[in-house]
This record gives sequence, structure tokens and C-alpha cells, in this order.
Amino acid sequence: MEVTRKLPILAASCLLAMGASAQSAKTPEVAPGKPGVEPFGIVTRTGTVVAPKSDVAPAGYAHTNYKIFVPATHPGPFTTPDRNGEWPGSIGCVYGVSTAYTGCAPGANFDKPKGGWGAIALVDAYHDHTAASDLAAFDTFFGLAAAKFTQVEANSSFGTLGGLTASCSGKPASAAGTGWDLEESLDIEWAHVMAPSAQIILVEACSNSFNDLIYAEYVAGQEVAKYGGGDVSNSWGGGEFSGQVNYDPAFRATWQNVTYFASAGDSAGAIQYPATSPWVVSAGGTTINRDANGNFLSESCWTDSGGGYSTIEEWQSSPDIFNGMGPWSNYQYELFGGEPYVQPFRSVPDFAFDADPSSGVWVYDTDDGGGWTIVGGTSVSSPSLAGLVNSAKNKLGLAPVTGGYYNVEENNLIYSQLFSYEAYKTNFYDVTTGSNGNSVGQYYDQCTGVGTPRGLLGK
Repeated sequence: MEVTRKLPILAASCLLAMGASAQSAKTPEVAPGKPGVEPFGIVTRTGTVVAPKSDVAPAGYAHTNYKIFVPATHPGPFTTPDRNGEWPGSIGCVYGVSTAYTGCAPGANFDKPKGGWGAIALVDAYHDHTAASDLAAFDTFFGLAAAKFTQVEANSSFGTLGGLTASCSGKPASAAGTGWDLEESLDIEWAHVMAPSAQIILVEACSNSFNDLIYAEYVAGQEVAKYGGGDVSNSWGGGEFSGQVNYDPAFRATWQNVTYFASAGDSAGAIQYPATSPWVVSAGGTTINRDANGNFLSESCWTDSGGGYSTIEEWQSSPDIFNGMGPWSNYQYELFGGEPYVQPFRSVPDFAFDADPSSGVWVYDTDDGGGWTIVGGTSVSSPSLAGLVNSAKNKLGLAPVTGGYYNVEENNLIYSQLFSYEAYKTNFYDVTTGSNGNSVGQYYDQCTGVGTPRGLLGK
């Protein structure tokens, strides 16, 4: 579907695109090519992509958004990471958030990302009893500083939140064997990679029902607020449904300096909730393209990245914040939607990060993963972007405006740079190749949003 592009209003927050609160890093040269044309020499890793049992869920329940990659050259279990998966140093190099080195190739323990403030909460289902030890083992191998880590059980002890109650009173059921265990390790490990100084909080819902996960969302907002703010990441989702607007308040809870992220999904060109909520930053997926020597060449749209128009979240002209999008969430208004234009529905994603399993990242998990595993999917995108934005330290969150409404300031900031003369091409990589069933081209598209980050400025 071709998206009509219109010049956006530059929000006041666009000044932060050039701001002093974040530091930029020199990024590697990218093969320029032409829009829609991949650079010469791309070599794709071959192997098998395996979906966990948590990849599907019935109505009323959420599924995970990750896939496991088993390289053809190494089908057996991994005792240590190798060049088949992305390392913290290679990811930091590609995205310009750590010291650049020639080729940004994985497999060497180069400089890792630095920074972080406040807290990052990762909302997941069930209890991972080895989360702390798995995170510690991951940090030790990659030479990361030990994480400041805590687990919070989102049970009924928190009372009624947003009109919801939790389905358990104690520790949630074990995540082992459900597929959610590896999800939790992925989330906490890569949020920590991208924001090593932030407090990492694993918030565990009683189950993967939307009722329990949205309840946990309220808990996550409370917990992050205790540290002065930060970010909340959600790597789960499900098909849109008519009552989802009743859950939207969980993502605009009245905690200032808290920004919410959600995975756009792993089904090509499809949409899911909560990524379509206008109150979250929707995280799409890319493929990192490398040559035969492992040198970084470019990024392209990941074939299976979610993206498209919501069928529920629609622009509302009435001053009712509970009716969905409106003046309080106007980051896409003049780009391609909103009254009086022809497309009033929320479009996703907002921006993107590596998600292709064939360019997946290393995760350490002793239960579902059995040790070292290469993992892809937009479950990588959401916690990684949450960590990167956290490290930028702009501390935007949901800023209150006249009338008691809340603006999604992070989205205001990234969209405000789309047609700027310098900021966009400096702060973002415009992904113009690949396809997820939606048209991919310059500026915004429904696979990678405004593109992928380069450095911390403007995030």
C-alpha cells in the first residue's frame, strides 16, 4: 500500500534533534546505492528459522514476537557465540552508539554501547526463575558491567489498577517450556546492552492473557516512576479487537518521563495490538546486510516485519482522549492521516531495528534456549530501541499539555525530523529496500517507519 506523504508540523521537541542531552557517535560508511536497489555483495546467512510455541495464542491472549535462527553451518547447540549472530559491539557499531570500527563485524568483543538513566521495565508473562543468573552470564561473556536488575511479580498484591485485577496472588507460573522464558532473557539482556547504566526491571504478568499483561503494564509504569522515569518495553502482541481502546490508558498512565514501546509483529505487513496504540512507539524490523567477510553494507526491510494501518485506532476530532487518536497524538496527523485527510487511522511502525533471524542477536537462556541461541523478530527491536532511547537521555515521556491530555513526545521528536535539512540524514538511516508486502521507499514506510537510528541525537 502506497502511503501519501505530507510535510509534518515540526514540534517544539524537534529542537532536541540537534540537542545537547545526547552524544552522537561516528557511524560506519554505508554503501549508498539507489533507493530500492541493494548494494552489491550482500551475502545472506543460510539456516532454519524456528518459531516457539509462544508464537501463537488464542483470542484474548498475547503471543511473543521472536524466532530462533539455526545456521546451516552450525546446526548443533552453541557453547559460545560466534560470527553467526550479532554481538553487542557489532550492533553498537552499526547503530552508531558505540565506537565505530571497520566493517562493524560480529565476533570480536569491541567497544559496547554506554549510557542509560532511570529504569527500563520489560513486561512479559510468567516467571523466569533463572533470569538473574542468565543475565549475569550474558554480561560476563560480553564484558558488560553487571546489570542493576530486579524482578517484579505483577500479582494481585498491587490491588486494582485501571479497573483490572491480576489472576494470581503469588508468584506467576513458571515460564520454562512456554516459550516466554527465552523472550524474557532476550528482553532484559538487550535492553541492558543498549542502556547499561539503567535499572533493568523484569515485570512478570500472571499469564499471557491481555488482562494480566495490561495489568502488568500499570505495574511497570509505577515501578519505572520510582526511579524518576525511563521506558517500558513490550515484545508481545495479538490481533486487534474492538475493546482494545479500553486498554490504551495503560500506555498513557500519568507517569511523566515514561515512554512505552511495543513490537510491530513478525507477520509480513500485518498489524497487532498494542503496537497500534497511538500511545506507544511501535518497533518495526530490518535485516542487517553484510558481505562475505561479515562487513556491514546496509539495512533493508525485514520480509516478516509487521506494519500497516490500524483498523481500530482512528483520529477523533472531539476532545475526548479516550476515543483514540486526536490533537494529543498528532505526530502522524499531517504526514498521511487525520481529518480532513483520507486516511485517519494510526499507521505502524514508528521506527525500526534489526529483527531478521538471519541477522539475529545472541541471547543466553538456560531454560527454553538451553544456553546460547541466535534470536530475531521484532521482540529484538522493542527492548533494543527502548534502551537506545533511554541512553539518549532526553527523558521525554508523555508530556502533559493544556486540557490534561498527554503528547507522545518521543514520537513527536522522531517524526519532526523526517523532512529536516540535516537532522534526518544525520540521525536516521532511511531504509529504502526490501519489502514486507507494503511499499518501502524514502522517508516513512510501513515496514521501518521513519527508518533506523544512527547515534543518540534526535531520539
